[in-house]
Amino acid sequence: MSYQHILYVVDQGVACLTLNRPDSLNSFTAAMHGEVAEALTLAAEDAEIRAVVITGAGRGFCAGQDLNDRNVAPGERIDLGDSVEKFYNPLIKRITEMEKPVICAVNGVAAGAGANIALACDLVFAARSAKFVESFAMLGLIPDSGGTWHLPRLVGMARAKGMAMLMPKISAEQAKDWGLIWEVVDDDALMDTVMTLAVHLATQPTLGFAFTKKAFAASMTNSLNDQLELEKSLMRTAGFTEDYAEGVKAFLEKRKPEYKGR
Repeated sequence: MSYQHILYVVDQGVACLTLNRPDSLNSFTAAMHGEVAEALTLAAEDAEIRAVVITGAGRGFCAGQDLNDRNVAPGERIDLGDSVEKFYNPLIKRITEMEKPVICAVNGVAAGAGANIALACDLVFAARSAKFVESFAMLGLIPDSGGTWHLPRLVGMARAKGMAMLMPKISAEQAKDWGLIWEVVDDDALMDTVMTLAVHLATQPTLGFAFTKKAFAASMTNSLNDQLELEKSLMRTAGFTEDYAEGVKAFLEKRKPEYKGR
């Protein structure tokens, strides 16, 4: 696919979406939102795609919202809730509800909504030089794009409030230590590492990953009894998949399984 503000490449069952406005640290405009939404929808609907990678071009991952795209006259008020409802909330839902693993390769600064978009992904790898900044407070705003939901669950309420109110630049190493991300990688090895993992995941029983994502998401609000019932239901469904049958057969035949994600 050809886009103006993103790059979208599919190879070996992996869709790689690159935010491609490097001169503005890949900050979001309405136009880029539209392209990202279309690309993620394509990735979700294409049965041949079984893993998704999101990264940024240039020296940063994403600086959040491009304020120039909201350029208004002095004193004029705009409805930011409308922007969140129209663009950012659907984006986070597309990532978290994707029935395939979504890996984020944070290649540089991830600020504001950019940080929270990264944290909405299933696995987050960061270049050693990367920084995470919840920069909303400088404009009197709150962490959107799922920030107030993900942060307390990832790092606890005390650190979540500190990140939101004090806006420290969290290094990649500190982000890993706090449990914000999965792994830190040397800058020049980031994309090779992430793409190798994504290709591996694309060969695995990816429908099972979809069930796993659903179960973890529900666990945040379910009671234990409700979660046990959900696990029963999902295990029943998973047990009837072709991948489960193939996994058992391959194990008994002492060979490498060939999963199809169905």
